[in-house]
This record gives sequence, structure tokens and C-alpha cells, in this order.
Amino acid sequence: MEPNSIVILSLHSPKEKVWGRLISLTQAGVTIQGIDLNSFDDWLHQILDAEPSVLPLTTVFYPMHRVERIAQDEPTGEIPSLAQRFVSRVGISLLDYLQLPRK
Repeated sequence: MEPNSIVILSLHSPKEKVWGRLISLTQAGVTIQGIDLNSFDDWLHQILDAEPSVLPLTTVFYPMHRVERIAQDEPTGEIPSLAQRFVSRVGISLLDYLQLPRK
């Protein structure tokens, strides 16, 4: 995984999944700018309702002992990736969205 990859981070203790932009991956842990996967659809609706404001993602460090796995956000057959869903709804990529000025 490279920085700026869009990933799904699976964690344990407590169990949760986070979707977003990978900032860094080190022996100490993972830094991601993202959102809880369960909140993705609500966040997407808020973005569409809040235009032109930018709703930022939270930047969080997770220690490696909590990391269960890191998966690239990729489509599965006919099912689009979350990043593709974001582009189709918002009109720009997540990386471009994160570059927009905050108001």
C-alpha cells in the first residue's frame, strides 16, 4: 500500500472498519484520513446537501496492534468500489475532494 491509496482498514479491539486515504504505514501503525465505514452513506449525503462546503475526513493514527488488515478499495465484479461510488455521486475523486479549500 502506498500513501494516497484509498483503503479499507479493518481493526479489532474494538472491531471497526475505516475507509479513506492512507497517509502512512509504518511498523508503529497506520495513519489514515477517513471515516467509519458504517457512516459512509450518511457522510456522502451530507456532502451532497452541504455544497459548496467541504466536510473533511478525520486524520487518525491506529497502532499496529489494532490493525487486522488493510485492503485496497477496489471494485468486485459489477460492484463498484466506495471510491467509484464517491466519484459517481460527487463528481470528483476523493483525493481531489480532499484538496478543496475548507470554508
